[in-house]
Amino acid sequence: MPKYYEGKEEDTRPCAGVREDLKTCLLESACVLEGKTPKECLKEGHCRALQVSFFECKRSILDNRARFRGRKDY
Repeated sequence: MPKYYEGKEEDTRPCAGVREDLKTCLLESACVLEGKTPKECLKEGHCRALQVSFFECKRSILDNRARFRGRKDY
């Protein structure tokens, strides 16, 4: 599901793929194109699945059990 772009430097931060997809989803949503901020659009529920995936990925970084199982990144 992550979108890879050629000619772009690779982000080595944790959850970089989910972060990039969430950012792209928000910027291309009709809510942002109408003039609202991305923060307002997240509160309205746009790109909810990616927001939950990003939260789970960030939470798995802090989870000690996930150190052995690996991050919940896609």
